[in-house]
Amino acid sequence: MSRFKIYQENCSDVTVVSNLFIDEYMKDANDAQLKIYLYLLRVMGAGHSTSVSDIADQFNHTEKDVVRALKYWEKNHLLTLEYDDTKNLSGIRLLDVSKRSSDDVVSLAPVVQLPPKQEALDAKPAFSKPSYSLDQLKEFQNKEETAQLLFVAEQYIGRPLSPSEIKTILFFADRLHFSEDLIDYLIQYCVDKGKKDFRYIEKVAISWAGEGITTPKQAAKFAVKYEKSVYDVMKALGKSGIPTKAEADYVMKWSKTYGFTKDIILEACNRTVMATDNHRFEYADSILSSWHKKQVHHKSDIKALDEAYAKSKSAAPKPRFKNTDQFSQFMHSEYDFDALEKEILSN
Repeated sequence: MSRFKIYQENCSDVTVVSNLFIDEYMKDANDAQLKIYLYLLRVMGAGHSTSVSDIADQFNHTEKDVVRALKYWEKNHLLTLEYDDTKNLSGIRLLDVSKRSSDDVVSLAPVVQLPPKQEALDAKPAFSKPSYSLDQLKEFQNKEETAQLLFVAEQYIGRPLSPSEIKTILFFADRLHFSEDLIDYLIQYCVDKGKKDFRYIEKVAISWAGEGITTPKQAAKFAVKYEKSVYDVMKALGKSGIPTKAEADYVMKWSKTYGFTKDIILEACNRTVMATDNHRFEYADSILSSWHKKQVHHKSDIKALDEAYAKSKSAAPKPRFKNTDQFSQFMHSEYDFDALEKEILSN
């Protein structure tokens, strides 16, 4: 087919969207996230004010859906949420997609009370599971879509679901707003990892909800990111289970911010395991931060640092001891590994 141009006769009433946003951000955002971001651009361009409730009414979403979308874009560094002294959302600063800075602010009426920004990112109370009644459970089970979903879940698990497990699936749909497709993918994903315990499945679901995941495609991309990096580090440090946000942030820091390759990160993990049983992520971070400052780029650089350290140790004058008590005192003061570990973690 022939190619064609797209043009417009009158461009006076337009909303400008960055090409970088279209190329890099649109493909991963869900319907609600896209609508809300474009609407914010529209409101800013017109110089109007709005509120969470207004946006919810505009697109027939819940206020929680709006807040979740705003947090998603804040996490992707396309906007910053601003709060007043009473912790009400008072403004949204839309950041330049390419420069990550802008003075454009959309004024929001402080009608919905929200936690401070840092607490808002880490808070989990919105995802707590309620106590469902038998009537609610029966109503859920009687839906045609639900009956099919429960049947598929039983095939994955390999046995009939208990009432408690059915309530957990109800929680996914009712409170986390997961679609049937996403719940299907969630259970399949966990079972493929050898995890059929619904407590584990629930933790995964809550972590996905906290990341703003609403589609199987988004979940798959999120899972791949963790599979390739975070879980390898977790295993190397002798940890199992679902990584916490703080643990995942450490791995992203080492790989993205410091630019370390996998072999260097795993080398730090191996040294950490040999040195301590506690605070291993923090201990490994102290090692990798030191290597970053010393401009380590390859394992050969680590070897050079080790050789230099060993050379300095051998060249240092050896202390002389008059008696056993002095020797014991020296060993305690100079080689107190517990104190050394605390010192490393405090830096």
